[in-house]
Amino acid sequence: MSDKEIPMLNSEFKEAWEKASCFGNSKCFEERAKLLADISRENAFALLFERELTAKEIQNNGLFCSVTEKVNSTKKPGRFVRPSDFEKIQLDGGGIEDLHTVENINPGLIGITVDYLTRLMTGDIAEKAFHISLMGADKVNAGAEAEALLKMVNGLDDNSICAAVRLAGFDSIYRAGESAYVPIEQIYPDNRTIENIINMVERSIEFFDSYGPKIADHLTFKGGYTGHVTNGDGDFLTKDTLWDFKVSKQRLSSKSVLQLLIYWRLGLHSIHPEYQRIKYLGVYNPRMNVIYRYSVDKISEKAIEELDYSIICYPRK
Repeated sequence: MSDKEIPMLNSEFKEAWEKASCFGNSKCFEERAKLLADISRENAFALLFERELTAKEIQNNGLFCSVTEKVNSTKKPGRFVRPSDFEKIQLDGGGIEDLHTVENINPGLIGITVDYLTRLMTGDIAEKAFHISLMGADKVNAGAEAEALLKMVNGLDDNSICAAVRLAGFDSIYRAGESAYVPIEQIYPDNRTIENIINMVERSIEFFDSYGPKIADHLTFKGGYTGHVTNGDGDFLTKDTLWDFKVSKQRLSSKSVLQLLIYWRLGLHSIHPEYQRIKYLGVYNPRMNVIYRYSVDKISEKAIEELDYSIICYPRK
């Protein structure tokens, strides 16, 4: 929900909730749990706004999860599609062995920086590419400092890379709260780290030259979220492929696959028609310079049913 919206229960759900809440203690929570099993995002936030939910109900029913949180809480995430089932394509232009082995910046922050610089170098304006970083900076009253860093990001020169890494450091505030924030004064990428970032962004640009163009980034799924999966944003969309970027030293993981599967299902249930054209799910890793790709036609009906009704928790028709 946006900060200006006041969430409202729809009348049918409100009547059912009030009826369930009239039962005795154990029966009340049993009946309420049935209603929470496939609750919509709007009704979930309305109950939260009206202080109708207990902390125990939220935890026990798995409400208000991001896609990442849902993936991390799912047991045996590889049961839907195995990572080894993805087609693996090694691209020209070197691999992980051609990068420096030691970096002095957190891998997660490097990944964010490569992601945002790739968006910038493939058509985004700087304010859009780094918009989450800017929102994070606002939360700690560092908007002016972030804007100054943004103006320093002009390409793939060393100064731009340093400014981009420090600016991306504000991301953690928006995504995980102030406790996860590392003051940007402590963020100084060394020459090896800068060179690796430049190489990975250049590989990403070449990737889009071959597999693009991208038709959307900063992917969201309005209309597809539920009370169980209330937020999450994907990376890139090309004509027929939903892409996730992973700047990891590890091979494709079952959690990464599940994350991509959830994005796909959220997209198909969303208001955005472009997701209906997806034929493939893909992961591009610019550190390894490897593509992993899988046809959605190969995904079993059993996997789709479990994703829709047990993981994301859409109501059954």
